[in-house]
Amino acid sequence: MATPHAPLDPALLPDGIRSRFVQNVNGLTVHFLEAGTHGRPCLLLLHGFPEIAYSWRRVMPALADAGYYVVAPDLRGYGRTTGWVADYDSDLAPWRPVNLARDAVGLVFALGYRSVAAVIGHDFGSPVAAWSTLIRPDIFRSVALMSAPFPGPPSVPFDTLNIPPSVPPENINVALARLQRPRKHYHHYFARRQANEELMNAPQGLHDFLRAYYHYKSGDWTRNDPHPIAGWTAEALAEIPTYYIMDRDRTMPETVAPEMPTAAEIAANAWLPDAALAVYTQEYRRNGFQGGLQWYRVTTTGRYAGEMELFTGRTIDVPSLFLSGKRDWGVHQTPGALERMRTVACTRMTICELVDGSGHWPQQENPEATVALLLRFLKEQQAN
Repeated sequence: MATPHAPLDPALLPDGIRSRFVQNVNGLTVHFLEAGTHGRPCLLLLHGFPEIAYSWRRVMPALADAGYYVVAPDLRGYGRTTGWVADYDSDLAPWRPVNLARDAVGLVFALGYRSVAAVIGHDFGSPVAAWSTLIRPDIFRSVALMSAPFPGPPSVPFDTLNIPPSVPPENINVALARLQRPRKHYHHYFARRQANEELMNAPQGLHDFLRAYYHYKSGDWTRNDPHPIAGWTAEALAEIPTYYIMDRDRTMPETVAPEMPTAAEIAANAWLPDAALAVYTQEYRRNGFQGGLQWYRVTTTGRYAGEMELFTGRTIDVPSLFLSGKRDWGVHQTPGALERMRTVACTRMTICELVDGSGHWPQQENPEATVALLLRFLKEQQAN
């Protein structure tokens, strides 16, 4: 279980960003970073895995300078937020989508707001932002999704009285394991009991594991050349790099180790210098990864899919944006999700753009372009 912590050292934060706590948020004491003046229109920024609120540090000051009160929390299971319990045998219910949306609503209200100008979610923060908006569009007046397209709620089988149900597809990991080069899906790797221990005890050390992981998924890894794939088949998925479709018999630390950047590349990295990476290392060394891994376990078990079928047919009808990097395989890792988001799930998507040169971490790799797109999106709403 996480224990109370001090705020993040101001010396680690860019000018204008403050580290604070707020209590009684759906059972949590939430650590959050803030920039700008309270009372101005609020932007809520939700991070992904393996990240923390600190991942938004490069965009927060510019968004605040544009007139917004910008808030980035450590989400349930991460960083300095407390009140959660995460071991492999603990209850998964706190990590189901409805409760994560409840966390977002609780934080907004705890901060003294009835609504926010936009909720902005990256990676696993993207579905949290999407579900929060779909369920409570009165609170989340617009939504920006980053790196992870939202395909909409699951469908309830329709007219099964007259149309026989289709045969369930083969388990994708069984199919991946049969390939000539046996593979496995990273969601299922992260859902295993051993995953947290393997990440924490990475042979190269935790800091170097995180360095290689961020590098491999970034635009700096020049072989990231994503494209749409044919479908949800083992053969099509095998086109995706091994940080998503892993070799069957390798751990994630073993997977990313060969892609470790050189000392010269690390020294030249302006978006994630070693001093910044050390903040992530410190937080994960203290907490472990299981809080974040619980999110994958909810996804892979399907345990709460039935609950989410309650929203079948519902769409996100507030203004929406999607952005990612042109070198981000996250855009295409689920075949059809991007197109379904644009044509079905989000009825008012005004911007869908990919940032040149960036990979999976656009708010860190190219904060200028990310801020420009977000402000263009927000300005469009003000004009309407």
